Amino acid sequence: MRVIGSINMDVVVEVERAPGAGETVLGSDYRLHPGGKGANQAVAAARLGAPVDMVGCLGRDAYGDALFEALRREAMALDHVQRVDTPSGAAFITVERGGQNRIVVAPGANAQLSAERLPPDLERTDWLLLQLEVPLPTVTAAAARVRAGGGHVVLNAAPAAPLPAELAEAVDYLVVNETEAGVLLGVDAPAHAEQALQLAARLRTARSTVVVTLGAQGSVWSGPAGQGRVAALPVEVVDTTACGDAYVGALVWALGAGQALARAIELANANGALTATREGAQPSLPTFQELRRFAAL
Repeated sequence: MRVIGSINMDVVVEVERAPGAGETVLGSDYRLHPGGKGANQAVAAARLGAPVDMVGCLGRDAYGDALFEALRREAMALDHVQRVDTPSGAAFITVERGGQNRIVVAPGANAQLSAERLPPDLERTDWLLLQLEVPLPTVTAAAARVRAGGGHVVLNAAPAAPLPAELAEAVDYLVVNETEAGVLLGVDAPAHAEQALQLAARLRTARSTVVVTLGAQGSVWSGPAGQGRVAALPVEVVDTTACGDAYVGALVWALGAGQALARAIELANANGALTATREGAQPSLPTFQELRRFAAL
């Protein structure tokens, strides 16, 4: 599988509560963790055993060096991670007591991932995983090329943005959380699972499956094979920063390994829940052995 997406340094600080407008609050000492939706999802899939080729851009700076070294320690191909003369991307994250987070992303080098920088053999990709932290024209071009080659396209539409028709038609699996589902449709976020199912049905195309994650309410899906729901697993939440990325990476790993959709969603749900019990983005992502123990595989 290929993952085309962002690579960021996460700057994380813990607070009792997030500040309001014009307010200053004191937090913990900040910590640096490798992150970025693209890199997080690539690492999530690789730690579960998927063969991953990461495609992205890093700056020629200290963050870029540290981020490349962190990825190098994972079992994935990095031939298509390019270095550019722009500062590496960074995310500034506050984590409140209870694990909820607020994130501001400075794209940096991620904005330099143009369609011209995509791998020349992209049409030979079997599973492609995309997000929206790199330029939308690049995401659209990549999806169209993989679709033309007969591969499967998975889009995590985060951060949420209107999707060009060409991109929407190329997607096999669209994964969003409840807030993102509302943004894509221009409506309020669903209040419960039944509403989420209705939004999923509205978002899907004739051939695509839409998965909506609902945090403590689990997740739902709607597609050509029907619809369903998986309940959340009860865990003691520490940090939710990478839960969505753990979910998406595990979903593509499971689908790529031939799991049925319902089972793949169960595994993704478990991987996201386990990730919530630990701090940081990439440091919190489970290995296959950890997921197997947690989910009784």
